[in-house]
Amino acid sequence: MKLHDLRPAKGAKKRRKRVGRGISAGQGKTAGRGTKGQNSRSGGGVKPYFEGGALPLVRKLPFVRGYNFFNPYKVEFVPVNVGDLTTRFSTGADVSPESLGSVGLIGDVDDLVVVLGRGEVEFPLHIKAHRVSASAKEKIEAAGGTVELLPWTRGGYRTR
Repeated sequence: MKLHDLRPAKGAKKRRKRVGRGISAGQGKTAGRGTKGQNSRSGGGVKPYFEGGALPLVRKLPFVRGYNFFNPYKVEFVPVNVGDLTTRFSTGADVSPESLGSVGLIGDVDDLVVVLGRGEVEFPLHIKAHRVSASAKEKIEAAGGTVELLPWTRGGYRTR
């Protein structure tokens, strides 16, 4: 085999399609560009971020704030402090979202409740909440109470 015998593999080289060279070529007349419109003209076409003359998103972003952007996966807890529990409940009481709703500490019993550590606990309480801070748990257990975490879901997925 010599240098002049070298050839590309069969099917490796494909002829380019010559558009706009007559109807028998299969890509004549409009040359695959369709009829009329900006993209059919020479030099036609728009920039990638062009949005029909409206203010493009990349230029609009600095002004779009607040209501326009929200996190659909955000989970909000209703805070309840341990100091509020000692004023509304007595020794050994069971504190659950239902009992918190009945004494007016939360508005809706279906809300997720987090117990926070502001205030003092003088007597044992049995807390059932969706989340409890470390300082609140420490104060409740030091007073002889118990803490039970309730299961809750985020976007259909069960957590805890």
